[in-house]
Amino acid sequence: MSMTSFPSDWVLRWAQAWRDRDGVTALDLACGSGRHLRLLAGEGAAVTGVDRDAAALATLAGLSDRVELIEADIEQGPWPLADRVFDVVLVTNYLWRPLLPRVVDAVAPGGWLIYETFTDGQQTIGRPANPEFLLQPGELLTAAHGLRVVAYEDGFIEAEPPVTGGGTVNGRYVQRVAAVRENRPTDAAPPGVYPRYRLR
Repeated sequence: MSMTSFPSDWVLRWAQAWRDRDGVTALDLACGSGRHLRLLAGEGAAVTGVDRDAAALATLAGLSDRVELIEADIEQGPWPLADRVFDVVLVTNYLWRPLLPRVVDAVAPGGWLIYETFTDGQQTIGRPANPEFLLQPGELLTAAHGLRVVAYEDGFIEAEPPVTGGGTVNGRYVQRVAAVRENRPTDAAPPGVYPRYRLR
């Protein structure tokens, strides 16, 4: 198994978004070969994976009856999810700016947005190098406006050594956010009761 098939440490850090919650629905946008889709489905979430790569989606067919696969080119075609919302909206290593409002709108009340992708600076060490696919400083914070930002990072991650059965993950410039759409006031907890978004 290559290192790129292991879940992102950022995604794993926010497992509270789906663990110990009944009936969780999740969206893995631009899911590719499904490293995160497999993780969430394996932990009981009903996961919708969207990608334009039919061959990658084919490797996920029959994985679980709780997995829905949608082949769609979300950059050139229509948004394939209408007004559906999810308890977890997950995006890694993908950026198409026109879709950022749609991505945030897909977060259900009480749901989480977990997003991680490359940022400006990555072009100095490798791919992607096209500025269309590199976040500018603070861009994910702006995109998450209206959500409660639990954590945000913008910086450089050093190369990671190889692990058994995998290769080295190169150093990379990334920006990442974990944010929650808090419940509406009518659904809120009683006064004096606060949600515990665990930071570690």
